[in-house]
Amino acid sequence: VQLQASGGGLVQTGGSLRLSCAASGGTFSRYGMDWFRQAPGKEREFVSRISQTSGTTYYADSVKGRFTTSRDNAKNTAYLQMNSLKPEDTAVYYCAADTSRYTGRQPTPDYWGWGTQVTVSS
Repeated sequence: VQLQASGGGLVQTGGSLRLSCAASGGTFSRYGMDWFRQAPGKEREFVSRISQTSGTTYYADSVKGRFTTSRDNAKNTAYLQMNSLKPEDTAVYYCAADTSRYTGRQPTPDYWGWGTQVTVSS
Protein backbone atom coordinates (compact mmCIF):
# COMPACT_ATOMS: atom_id res chain seq x y z
CA VAL A 1 0.00 0.00 0.00
CA GLN A 2 1.29 3.41 -0.94
CA LEU A 3 0.14 6.44 1.04
CA GLN A 4 0.50 10.10 0.16
CA ALA A 5 -0.39 12.80 2.65
CA SER A 6 -1.10 16.33 1.49
CA GLY A 7 -2.73 19.54 2.65
CA GLY A 8 -0.16 20.83 5.08
CA GLY A 9 0.93 24.44 5.19
CA LEU A 10 1.38 27.55 7.28
CA VAL A 11 -1.58 28.81 9.29
CA GLN A 12 -2.11 31.26 12.12
CA THR A 13 -3.15 30.26 15.61
CA GLY A 14 -6.85 29.46 15.64
CA GLY A 15 -6.90 28.58 11.98
CA SER A 16 -7.82 25.35 10.23
CA LEU A 17 -6.28 22.89 7.81
CA ARG A 18 -7.53 19.71 6.21
CA LEU A 19 -5.05 16.95 5.52
CA SER A 20 -5.71 14.21 3.00
CA CYS A 21 -4.15 10.78 2.70
CA ALA A 22 -4.57 9.07 -0.66
CA ALA A 23 -3.99 5.32 -0.72
CA SER A 24 -3.17 3.08 -3.63
CA GLY A 25 -2.04 -0.46 -4.26
CA GLY A 26 -4.24 -2.23 -1.74
CA THR A 27 -7.76 -2.73 -0.45
CA PHE A 28 -8.29 0.50 1.41
CA SER A 29 -11.25 -0.71 3.44
CA ARG A 30 -9.09 -3.39 5.07
CA TYR A 31 -7.05 -0.81 6.92
CA GLY A 32 -7.61 1.32 9.92
CA MET A 33 -6.15 4.71 9.09
CA ASP A 34 -3.93 6.50 11.53
CA TRP A 35 -2.51 9.97 11.73
CA PHE A 36 0.73 10.60 13.60
CA ARG A 37 2.85 13.68 13.99
CA GLN A 38 6.43 14.47 14.85
CA ALA A 39 7.60 17.83 16.08
CA PRO A 40 11.28 18.86 15.93
CA GLY A 41 13.26 17.16 18.65
CA LYS A 42 10.32 15.04 19.76
CA GLU A 43 9.22 11.48 19.21
CA ARG A 44 6.50 10.62 16.75
CA GLU A 45 3.13 10.60 18.48
CA PHE A 46 -0.26 9.15 17.70
CA VAL A 47 -2.93 11.67 16.73
CA SER A 48 -5.98 9.73 15.56
CA ARG A 49 -7.40 6.49 14.20
CA ILE A 50 -10.45 5.71 12.15
CA SER A 51 -11.46 2.08 11.99
CA GLN A 52 -11.76 0.02 8.83
CA THR A 53 -15.47 0.02 8.16
CA SER A 54 -17.43 1.14 11.21
CA GLY A 55 -15.85 4.56 11.19
CA THR A 56 -15.15 4.47 14.91
CA THR A 57 -12.65 7.16 15.78
CA TYR A 58 -10.04 7.61 18.48
CA TYR A 59 -7.99 10.68 19.33
CA ALA A 60 -5.05 11.72 21.42
CA ASP A 61 -6.14 13.85 24.36
CA SER A 62 -4.16 16.78 22.98
CA VAL A 63 -6.38 17.04 19.89
CA LYS A 64 -9.80 15.88 21.14
CA GLY A 65 -12.52 18.35 20.28
CA ARG A 66 -10.34 20.13 17.71
CA PHE A 67 -9.39 17.45 15.18
CA THR A 68 -11.72 15.15 13.27
CA THR A 69 -10.65 12.18 11.20
CA SER A 70 -12.80 10.67 8.46
CA ARG A 71 -12.49 8.43 5.44
CA ASP A 72 -14.05 7.89 2.06
CA ASN A 73 -13.56 4.25 1.09
CA ALA A 74 -14.87 4.92 -2.41
CA LYS A 75 -12.06 7.43 -2.95
CA ASN A 76 -9.41 5.46 -1.02
CA THR A 77 -8.75 8.58 1.01
CA ALA A 78 -8.57 9.46 4.68
CA TYR A 79 -8.80 12.97 6.08
CA LEU A 80 -7.79 14.92 9.14
CA GLN A 81 -9.70 18.13 9.73
CA MET A 82 -7.74 20.31 12.13
CA ASN A 83 -9.48 23.27 13.75
CA SER A 84 -8.46 25.74 16.43
CA LEU A 85 -4.83 25.09 15.64
CA LYS A 86 -2.16 25.96 18.19
CA PRO A 87 1.59 26.53 17.82
CA GLU A 88 2.16 23.22 19.63
CA ASP A 89 0.41 21.46 16.74
CA THR A 90 3.37 22.35 14.53
CA ALA A 91 4.83 19.09 13.24
CA VAL A 92 5.24 16.83 10.27
CA TYR A 93 2.02 14.85 9.96
CA TYR A 94 2.04 11.28 8.68
CA CYS A 95 -0.77 9.00 7.67
CA ALA A 96 -0.47 5.26 8.14
CA ALA A 97 -2.45 2.12 7.39
CA ASP A 98 -2.97 -0.54 10.03
CA THR A 99 -4.61 -3.96 9.81
CA SER A 100 -4.76 -4.32 13.59
CA ARG A 101 -7.61 -3.21 15.80
CA TYR A 102 -7.03 -0.18 17.98
CA THR A 103 -6.26 -1.21 21.56
CA GLY A 104 -5.70 2.14 23.23
CA ARG A 105 -1.95 1.82 22.96
CA GLN A 106 0.11 3.61 20.34
CA PRO A 107 -0.49 1.72 17.11
CA THR A 108 2.28 0.15 15.06
CA PRO A 109 0.98 0.56 11.51
CA ASP A 110 1.85 -1.70 8.62
CA TYR A 111 2.39 1.09 6.08
CA TRP A 112 3.52 4.69 6.34
CA GLY A 113 3.20 7.57 3.97
CA TRP A 114 5.44 10.55 3.44
CA GLY A 115 4.69 13.37 5.81
CA THR A 116 3.26 16.80 5.26
CA GLN A 117 4.46 19.83 7.21
CA VAL A 118 2.00 21.78 9.34
CA THR A 119 3.24 25.03 10.84
CA VAL A 120 1.10 27.13 13.17
CA SER A 121 2.34 30.63 13.78
CA SER A 122 1.63 32.50 17.00
